[in-house]
Amino acid sequence: MLLKIGELSKRTGLTVRALHHYDAIGLLTPTARTDAGYRLYNRDDIARLHQIQALRKFGLTLADIGTYLARPDLPFSSVIAEQIAQLTRQIEQATTLRSRLQDLQQQLQQGQQPELAEWLTTLELMTMYDQYFSQEELKQLPLYRAGDTVKQEWKTLVASVAALMASGAGPEHPQAIELSSQWMRMVVRDTGARAQLFAKLNRMHEQQQLVQEQSGISPEMMRFVLAASRQRQLAIYRNYLDDDEFAFLSANLGRRSAEWPPLIAQVQDAMDQGMSPTAPSVRPLALHWLELFRSFAGDNPATQQKIRQALNNEAALSDSGFVHAAMRDFMRTAIGSLQTTAAAKVTG
Repeated sequence: MLLKIGELSKRTGLTVRALHHYDAIGLLTPTARTDAGYRLYNRDDIARLHQIQALRKFGLTLADIGTYLARPDLPFSSVIAEQIAQLTRQIEQATTLRSRLQDLQQQLQQGQQPELAEWLTTLELMTMYDQYFSQEELKQLPLYRAGDTVKQEWKTLVASVAALMASGAGPEHPQAIELSSQWMRMVVRDTGARAQLFAKLNRMHEQQQLVQEQSGISPEMMRFVLAASRQRQLAIYRNYLDDDEFAFLSANLGRRSAEWPPLIAQVQDAMDQGMSPTAPSVRPLALHWLELFRSFAGDNPATQQKIRQALNNEAALSDSGFVHAAMRDFMRTAIGSLQTTAAAKVTG
């Protein structure tokens, strides 16, 4: 069965102009033409058009779609599977939203007067969470299911940090250091000490202004808390390093802190999947980890060993809970494998 471009346009809802454009850029070239030169599309062409439209719904540009479809190993079933998964997520989100709206309707019918603006903001935040977390992840995220007590704890903590900042105190202030320690403990608690969830929560906060406004945690406050946390760490490291080593650490600790959460999450994923630390797929993670470690520890092996000793001895340096002892052992083996391979190449 062959369809003319007008028929294909009518059946798919795409304009003839759009189909002409797809042909012009080589994205969807019709298999045949009539004697008069009119485009004719067969079943394979229509299947390809389905892939194009599915990938468009995933947010890909036409250029990216062309590159993706050029892969000879692309199974059509994988595109369908991803489309089904996306629709499933949308259905789950709509079902949850419908349930929340029914609750609101019931309250209003019973004569109750909920804080509508705050309630709708909660709905908006809930939908925002769905953009970053799967339904299974949300079940594992304590912060998403937090009750009034936890929410009040965060409000109190955020207010304390805001008041301290307004007073003009710096991150080196003893109260700032204590508040940063409390902040880190609560983050670990409310993410279930799961690095993957923390990385996604961190990204959501960075990208969504509504989350910042609703929580009261501005980018400036985050920088203040992180700086106070660094001050706490530096006070501990000072006991292990000489003046020159400490000066380098002070100048560089935290300089690339934004790269740690997603990397830690990737390493935890590798561990959860049972990967060997010497597996080829772990090598890029080990290289990145080593690069970040050197960014504040420097290249002197003696200094690096002092910093590792501090990390092993001082619980306060690892109270974030995300880089645990098992992960350090995993990465130590992975990095050791890298160094062994590099030495073998040099001697070989």
